[in-house]
Amino acid sequence: MPITEFLERNAIQYPDEVALVEINPHFEPESRITWREYALMQPQPGDYFRREMTWKDFDRKANRFANLLLTRGVKKGDKVAILLMNSLEWLPIYFGILKSGAIAVPLNYRYTAEEIKYCLEKADCSILAFGPEFVGRMEQICDRIPYIKHLFYIGEDCPSFADDFETMIRYCTDKKPAVEITDDDYGAIYFSSGTTGFPKAILHAHRALVHSCKTEQAHHGQTHDDVFLCIPPLYHTGAKMHWFGSLISGSKAVLLKGTKPEWVMKAVSQEKCTIVWLLVPWAQDILDAIDRGDVDLSKYETSQWRLMHVGAQPVPPSLINRWLKVFPNQQYDTNYGLSESIGPGCVHLGVENVRKVGAIGKAGYGWETKVVNDKGQICRSGEVGELCVKGPGVMLCYYKDQKATDEILKDGWLYTGDMAVVDEEGFITLVDRKKDVIITGGENLYPVEIENFMRKHDAIKDVAVIGMPDSRLGEIAAAIVEVKEGYTLTEEELNEFNTGMPRYKRPRKIIFAEVPRNPTGKIEKPKLRKIYCGDALVAQQNRG
Repeated sequence: MPITEFLERNAIQYPDEVALVEINPHFEPESRITWREYALMQPQPGDYFRREMTWKDFDRKANRFANLLLTRGVKKGDKVAILLMNSLEWLPIYFGILKSGAIAVPLNYRYTAEEIKYCLEKADCSILAFGPEFVGRMEQICDRIPYIKHLFYIGEDCPSFADDFETMIRYCTDKKPAVEITDDDYGAIYFSSGTTGFPKAILHAHRALVHSCKTEQAHHGQTHDDVFLCIPPLYHTGAKMHWFGSLISGSKAVLLKGTKPEWVMKAVSQEKCTIVWLLVPWAQDILDAIDRGDVDLSKYETSQWRLMHVGAQPVPPSLINRWLKVFPNQQYDTNYGLSESIGPGCVHLGVENVRKVGAIGKAGYGWETKVVNDKGQICRSGEVGELCVKGPGVMLCYYKDQKATDEILKDGWLYTGDMAVVDEEGFITLVDRKKDVIITGGENLYPVEIENFMRKHDAIKDVAVIGMPDSRLGEIAAAIVEVKEGYTLTEEELNEFNTGMPRYKRPRKIIFAEVPRNPTGKIEKPKLRKIYCGDALVAQQNRG
C-alpha cells in the first residue's frame, strides 16, 4: 500500500490525538506558565512558541493541498518542490503532494538562490511551496524560472510574485482526492547532501517510502505511546524516515526548532519524549553543557527517555561511552544509510549490541550488505573495501543522469562510496568515504580513524582530517581542530597526544579552527579543502 494510507488510518483510529507538536524556543514566553498553558492562549502567527496538530487535522490539511494541486492542473508524476523550515505545515504539504499523485521534491534550506534554481530545473518541478525565510532568494530567481507555474507562499505578508497558501486552500475540500496511487508509482525526489560536489536528484518509488516505515519500526519498536523528538531538517531523509516510525505507530512527534542543549532537554522533559535522534555535534554539546553545569539534569524529567540514537556520520566510540555514563538507563543505537537507500536503516547496530559501539552494525530489516574490493570480490574479515547494500529502499535512479546511476547501481547493489571493514562476527565498521582516503607516500590513511583517536582528547570538541598536497609524499594528513569552550590546547600538546597513533597516521599539520558541518551533521570537507588547500586539491580529492 502507498505511504499515504498510514496517515489516513491514523486519522480514523486516533482523530483527536496529537500527531505533531512544533516548538520554537526563540519565542518562549518569559512568564512561568507551562508550554501547554501557553498553547491554550492561542498565540498569533509569527509569535508562537508551541503549536500542535491532531491526526485528523493533519490528514485534512494534506487533502486540501492535494485538491489545490489538482485544481491547478497537477497530474500524476508531476513534481512539486518544498522549500520550508521545519514547521507544522511541512509534513501536511509533503503528504498533500503524494495524495495528488505528484512527486514530492524537498529542497535543502541552505541552498543559495542559484542552487534552488538548479534543483528546480534538474527535477523538472512545476510548482514550489516556500516559506518566509526564502523570499529574498526567490526574488533573485523568480523571473528566471518560467517552468514554475505556481509559487505558493506559506506565511504572513505574501510577496507579490507568489500566491498566498492559506487563502488558496481555504476554498479547497478536505475530502480525500480520487487519485489512485500504487507502491510502484514514483513518490519523491531527494537531493544528495552535496558534500562531494553538486547535489544529484535521487528518485524513489512509494514502495521505498513504505519500506523505510517498516524498517524504522522494526529497529526501534515504536508503539503508540512513544514520543519522538525530531530536530534535524525534514527535507533530509534521515529526519523524515525516523519520523516514519511515529507515522506507522500513530504516535506523537515533536518538531524542535533549535539545537541548544537546554532546549533539547526541556523538550524531552516537558513533552515526555521517549526517543531522540541526535547528530554527533548535538550529543557532544549536551554532554559539554552538563559538564560545565549549564544543564542541571536534576531539573529535567528524563526517566521516560528510553532510546538515544545517532546517525548520518561515523560515530566516535568515545562519545557514546561518555553518553552512557551520564545516561546509564538509556538504550543506544546507530543507523547507517544514505539518501540513495531512502535514508537510515540499511545497516543497523541494534540496542542489544551496545558492546560493539563504534560499528554501524549488520544488514538492516529487509536489507543485504557486502564489502568488496576494487575487483568486486568479497573482502575477507578485517580487509577494507567498499560497502554495498541491496534492498527494497534502493533508489530507482539518479533522475536524468544515467551515467551516474550506472556508476553506483550494479546488479541491484548500491555501491555507497563508503569504505568499511567486517569483523569476525559480521559487524561492519566504517573506515571513511572512498573519496576522502588520503594516500601519503603510498600508504592509505583513513581520516575517520584518525579523527576518532583525536576526539579522545578532553580539550577537543571536533576534528576533521583532510589531505594536503605535498611535493614529496603526494599528500599529507592535516587536522582541523576545534577546541572546547573554556579549554586551551597547543600544537605541541596535541602532537604529544598523537604519539598514541602509529607515526605514519599522525597529522603532519595542525590547524586550530571551527569544523563546519552541514544540517545533517556531516563534516563539509570540500569546504575545508577549498579554504586550506585551494581549488586544485578540491578537484583532486573529488576524484572518481
